Amino acid sequence: MATSFGATSTTDDVLSGVDLKGKRILVTGASAGIGVEAARALAAHGAQVVGAARDLGKAERATAQARKEAVAAGGSLELIELDLANLKSVRAAADALLAKGQPFDVVIANAGVMATPFGHTADGFETQFGTNHLGHFVLVNRIARLIRPGGRLVNLSSSGHRFSNVDLVDPNFERTPYEAFVAYGRSKTANILFAVEFDRRHRGRGVRAAAVHPGGIQTELGRHLGSGQLEGMFEQMNKQLAAEGKPPFQWKTIPQGAATSVWAAVVASPEEIGARYCENCHVGRIVADDVPISPISEGVRGYALDQTNAQALWTRSEEMVGEKFGEKF
Repeated sequence: MATSFGATSTTDDVLSGVDLKGKRILVTGASAGIGVEAARALAAHGAQVVGAARDLGKAERATAQARKEAVAAGGSLELIELDLANLKSVRAAADALLAKGQPFDVVIANAGVMATPFGHTADGFETQFGTNHLGHFVLVNRIARLIRPGGRLVNLSSSGHRFSNVDLVDPNFERTPYEAFVAYGRSKTANILFAVEFDRRHRGRGVRAAAVHPGGIQTELGRHLGSGQLEGMFEQMNKQLAAEGKPPFQWKTIPQGAATSVWAAVVASPEEIGARYCENCHVGRIVADDVPISPISEGVRGYALDQTNAQALWTRSEEMVGEKFGEKF
């Protein structure tokens, strides 16, 4: 089944004939874009979906139709408050889920920001690394005991991980000149490495983790980019694609962009996607770090899947958030 889908597959294509009744799934970033679509598609196939969002009012409006589809299919979609840029909010959300005690079959760590101006989270971390990685690192690890044996973690990464490996010496750009896409690349590499190490720590109880690249989609994620900046990026990308003998860049639709998330979450086999990077509804190939490729071409850099790098990031992340997460429950 995994080989029958590709870049143009939608969430409905991937989930065709799939019954998710009895499955409980957490999706962060359920107030816009592919987070809303992933939540909708899963709930419309019978899953009990918990959507997390910073702005509950916005999430309520964005998921109104999705909640109707959920009810019609025997599923459900409820919302909880979660601000990934504030660890007090992250811990409060995790504590509430733990107090409720209902297990999850899948956690989709979807929320994120991209190419933000230089800034800091409520806890003093560089905005993109703090929001995209550290917020999810604390949330997922705190609720890890709720993930059922046989469950999965799906981290939303990006081909943008190729902009940079993680920097564990200066993660907050205290000594490094800030570049928005370098910071984004660090955070997206961290999303992959977190999945790699989480998979190593939890596969013994049947829980697997993967990272996914959704593709290029027009969503709120690009709100910090000016039109001139986007045009320049596309011009450069198309030159690189032409050099590779490939057609010009085309945006994915939101249902196409969310397809890989739901594919990795409930369709692909756990052995296939565990500790891997997925894109276009299949596992991505490793591309050597010195091989030039366009930002939207397929492939994952080796440093993003390196086990030693993943373990080092885990240790550094624990130091930064002031909390340790063991391998036993």
